[in-house]
Amino acid sequence: MLRISIARLPHGDGLPLPSYATHGAAGMDVVAAEDLDLMPGQRHAVATGFKVAIPDGYEIQVRPRSGLALKHGITVPNTPGTIDSDYRGELKVIMINHGSEPFPIRRGERIAQLVPAAVTHAEWDEVDELCETARGAGGFGSTGGHGSL
Repeated sequence: MLRISIARLPHGDGLPLPSYATHGAAGMDVVAAEDLDLMPGQRHAVATGFKVAIPDGYEIQVRPRSGLALKHGITVPNTPGTIDSDYRGELKVIMINHGSEPFPIRRGERIAQLVPAAVTHAEWDEVDELCETARGAGGFGSTGGHGSL
């Protein structure tokens, strides 16, 4: 099991640490450490009240909660968001309201999921030509659209 150091900030006192809601959950629920009303079309970096020290070779991915997205149009616009292992500031969740009504975010309510993930670093090998494939340079929609399913 991966161990991640976490430090509460003063405005995070009394809030639960990120945790898995069920045994099979892939993401840990994280809660808001502030109150606000997110207006339609508005974005806001929601405070969580803690900071972390992610081990080298890992990141934390920030993902939206599916229920908020479906029921209210509330999501994380840069999904998945990445928290890098060398970042030591407060973890904040960028949220956007795609709905038509103001959405209340209240301290202690679940706002997103956190998924620790291994990071693979790569190096580029510059070449004059790439090997051929059956697909070739076919891009967006070239393998068939939903109508062919």
